[in-house]
Amino acid sequence: MVQQVLINDDDYYVPDANQLVTENETLDNFATSKQKRLLISSLYSSLQQQGFLAAANVGIYHTDEQPAIVPDIFLSFDVQVPQNWWEKQNRCYMVWRFGKPPEVVLEIVSNKEGDELGKKLKIYEQMRASYYIVYDQNQQLGEKLLRVYELRGRRYFETSENWLEQVGLGVTLWEGKFEDRQDTWLRWCYQDGTVLLTGDERAEQERERAEQAEQRTQLLADRLRAMGVDPDTL
Repeated sequence: MVQQVLINDDDYYVPDANQLVTENETLDNFATSKQKRLLISSLYSSLQQQGFLAAANVGIYHTDEQPAIVPDIFLSFDVQVPQNWWEKQNRCYMVWRFGKPPEVVLEIVSNKEGDELGKKLKIYEQMRASYYIVYDQNQQLGEKLLRVYELRGRRYFETSENWLEQVGLGVTLWEGKFEDRQDTWLRWCYQDGTVLLTGDERAEQERERAEQAEQRTQLLADRLRAMGVDPDTL
């Protein structure tokens, strides 16, 4: 048995958490890491009949002689990862190789250093991603939790619509449990507001349907027996 060692603040120096780097362009915190898994997993679980590529923290090269930008999430339809994804030119999203920019780029705000409404917005606008979504769960950038920008012509315009007409998907804030964590989550949704299910949610839904069907079968059998009919002989 491993003995637990308790650290006493009087005996050890405990740094101020406010002075530590808990997240940056390459470092995730617990919340954003889980949020990204939810967004990616629900796409691959629910859109199995569509061709698309969705990824978290993968670089996008959009123009020559410019560094890659790394959105928290991007979604690109009608493309697929090359078979040999370990080749250098296939390890990230190069717009000139895929033939188009992603339709959706999404940033999850962790602090005020990411410049999501400034520099990043301009880059995605220049890249011509159809939609740019900013999820600010801690309201670091203002009162809005969710901002959706739509490309119209050459410029982004903020819209009050959370339905992304050009891709046939929407985004919504959802209260519930994901991976045993109850919270408010950003989720993809259909036009009627129904969220895209993860694989675990889909399996749970099927389990509940099977249990309900079994209960209905048992109820019918009980009624037949009450009428003097043996259901096993039918």
